[in-house]
Amino acid sequence: MNIAVLSDTHLLKNTGQLDNLTTLFRDADLVIHAGDYGGIWVIDYLQANFNFAGVWGNTDDDAIKSRLPEKEVITLGQYRAGVCHGHGTGKTTIERAYTSFASEQVDIIIFGHSHQPVIHTKNKVLMLNPGSMTSKRQERWFSYIMLTVTSTSIKAQIMFF
Repeated sequence: MNIAVLSDTHLLKNTGQLDNLTTLFRDADLVIHAGDYGGIWVIDYLQANFNFAGVWGNTDDDAIKSRLPEKEVITLGQYRAGVCHGHGTGKTTIERAYTSFASEQVDIIIFGHSHQPVIHTKNKVLMLNPGSMTSKRQERWFSYIMLTVTSTSIKAQIMFF
């Protein structure tokens, strides 16, 4: 199973920045977005072109919040992945994401918010933040994560551009 992971697109209108995703993610079995879409049109685009799962982020409006959960657990092969945005108060983004699934048995936590790409383990949980493909902020490169899940392994790779 090939999974494209993205977050923090912050796109308020369609300026063509997502047009290359159908080519870029052509082999993806699933696209996961960890919130802060910008506009509801981003969700419409992802749903029209991909098998899609996503959650809302702190900057998303009520229209987006009415269509998506704040957090969810999805099954990726034999693994359980928690998806949330990672916003809130206190602690670091990675700590907030980890804490939000403390009462659930997950193998992977996918989060965003910081715009900083991360592949990290915390107490045997794989923590993934794809950064942003469209709003890199202080980062040098735009980024997303390609995740490959098989019956025996997980491979996560940050893709920089």
